[in-house]
Amino acid sequence: MNLEELLKKYLAASGGYGKTVALASLGYSVEETERLFNALDEDYHISRYFHFSTAARAGASTPSFTISGFPQTHVSIDPEIQSIL
Repeated sequence: MNLEELLKKYLAASGGYGKTVALASLGYSVEETERLFNALDEDYHISRYFHFSTAARAGASTPSFTISGFPQTHVSIDPEIQSIL
């Protein structure tokens, strides 16, 4: 999986940059999601555009993923990431 493919999936799920989406909505398995985002989070030039969060919604079960040792459920990506493509 390359960055451009990930961004296409993110944009399809979010409708635009800067919007928060559930990591599970990107369509990867737990293992793929954790492997992909852990690798991206290790690269400063890429990770600075990613913003992870943990959101709990009443009555809803949102899968959690371990990204850089922390439980995360959602991500938003800054539009400036286009500058490194």
